[in-house]
Amino acid sequence: MKTKIKHIGLYVNDLEKGKAFYTSYFNGISNERYENKDGFQSYFIDFGTEVTLEIMTHNNLEVREVLDRVNGFSHIAFSVGSEENVISLTNTLKADGYQVYSEPRTTGDGYFESCVADPEGNRVEITI
Repeated sequence: MKTKIKHIGLYVNDLEKGKAFYTSYFNGISNERYENKDGFQSYFIDFGTEVTLEIMTHNNLEVREVLDRVNGFSHIAFSVGSEENVISLTNTLKADGYQVYSEPRTTGDGYFESCVADPEGNRVEITI
């Protein structure tokens, strides 16, 4: 049996703000908003790969603090093709008021990356 990751789901408080972030800064293409009668809403955002991002919200969404170094998912990473693109996108996000968790750098394991916050504080790595 061959398996692969099909999509990653991320609950957000503000669905439209999340959609705007991932489509504007990471060139994602969103489908039409889905809603059901139970208060669930979502968008699938396609980045031209086999893996999509599903951002979701719910009328009864429970909010938890975004923390670093806790169990569970840590971050999502986007490849932007070059060190120059990592630096440029990080600077654009910083200028637009997004928090930068770590500036562009080469990590100990050899990756060139930065880490920024999405509109809700979730960690997004920008890498080559």
